[in-house]
Amino acid sequence: MPRFHCPVSLSVGSTLTLPAGAARHVQVLRLQPDDTITLFNGEGGECEATITRMGRSEVEVRITSHTAVEREAPRAVHLALGVPANERMDWLVEKAAELGAASLQPLQTERSVLRLSGERAEKKRQHWQAIAVAACEQCGRNRVPPVAALQTLPAWLASGALPHRRLLLSLQADSLPLAQQVARLDGSPVVFLSGPEGGLSPAEEQVARAAGFVPVSLGPRTLRAETAPLAALAALTL
Repeated sequence: MPRFHCPVSLSVGSTLTLPAGAARHVQVLRLQPDDTITLFNGEGGECEATITRMGRSEVEVRITSHTAVEREAPRAVHLALGVPANERMDWLVEKAAELGAASLQPLQTERSVLRLSGERAEKKRQHWQAIAVAACEQCGRNRVPPVAALQTLPAWLASGALPHRRLLLSLQADSLPLAQQVARLDGSPVVFLSGPEGGLSPAEEQVARAAGFVPVSLGPRTLRAETAPLAALAALTL
């Protein structure tokens, strides 16, 4: 059954006009009145709805039932990512949403190739958020991970609003295997910090460690900037 994110109030028995994005997708799929779709608004569970009217640009549906189903990971893992170059961040956001990331924090670091600010940065954030929405529609998640505004690493660390459990991807000799850290974790939320191509600079890693981040390793192979956080996310959630 087709699934659509519908960020409005959903109550059984009500009739509503779908937001433009969802309506456009319904029309692209050539759905018709009396066809059934699934809607979720990110507040929990999902609703079954029946299409009642197809206009030129509007789609009207009636909510027929609500199911309190969740498909979230057993541990909330928040990814803080030095943004990789080109379109790799798009791929990373999509796969992170599928794997169950609780949130994503894009970071601009010393070695970041992509440099954004102001309106360009906000448009890119909206683009990444739309990718996360589409990934949740596809994979069955009913809670969309928020993509935060791009920040510098020092500004983000200074915000202080971080989970107690903090892990840092590091290539230094004192890094412990991630598997050992996973075995020591309870069900508390975790924030996992990784850098862009080339990793974090020594100064940035020192600042992160001073902020309570524990250095961990993913093994002897060097993974790409978009691969490493996904490998860690899978290890922490599956």
